Amino acid sequence: MLKLYGIKNCDTVKKARQWLAQHELPYVFHDYRTDGLDMALLESFEQQLGWENMLNKRSTSWRQLSDAQKTDLDRSKSLQLMLETPTLIKRPILDTGSALLIGFNDKQYQQTLL
Repeated sequence: MLKLYGIKNCDTVKKARQWLAQHELPYVFHDYRTDGLDMALLESFEQQLGWENMLNKRSTSWRQLSDAQKTDLDRSKSLQLMLETPTLIKRPILDTGSALLIGFNDKQYQQTLL
């Protein structure tokens, strides 16, 4: 079963959900805000995706961080920031069971899921 992680009001998450529905692919949606987020889940994502790919530096949440929070980033500091502010995580993350896909890309979804 596919599992889609993100935040329900995110436009990119909405696109991914629409794509999955159009292609009649069943999935479970995990909303970080309502279903929660813990360090174990973040670390499992990070092992496959890398914290640099997961951290969304183009987000409003990133721009709202202090300069001190944005400097001297490493794995530990970045994961802690993402745990405290889930909107810093690039969305969505789709767990196919054998791979994780980050962000929404129509071609990537087609190649991986169809």
